[in-house]
Amino acid sequence: MDSITIDVRTGGSAVVRDLTRECADFCRDRGDGLLHVFVPHATAGVAIIETGAGSDDDLLTALDDLLPRDDRWVHQHGTPGHGRDHVVPAFVAPSMTVPVLGGRLTLGTWQSVCLVDTNVDNPNRQVRLSFLAG
Repeated sequence: MDSITIDVRTGGSAVVRDLTRECADFCRDRGDGLLHVFVPHATAGVAIIETGAGSDDDLLTALDDLLPRDDRWVHQHGTPGHGRDHVVPAFVAPSMTVPVLGGRLTLGTWQSVCLVDTNVDNPNRQVRLSFLAG
């Protein structure tokens, strides 16, 4: 298995950050296998979603509606409502696997691999990309 870690700056607001290019570059010329994407953080996840047409903003809005950023959370350190960020990975998993054929991701036409980060207290993230050859 080959594996690398990429650094991603997400900034000070909730974000859906497209990682498809980085994933495709990592898999290029590797043949057939599986790409595993993992974010080693307790407050972020990864998702396959359409980007650029509003779905990325809709996902963040849905998370805000489902998990409001307020003072209801037992986990209280950080900015107000930060406790909800620790619940997000139960809804947006911290890992995924994508089939790779001929060195190309087998994503659908409108699918993108994205980092979902709602934690405004941590603007720097790492994402581990691992390739398991077939």
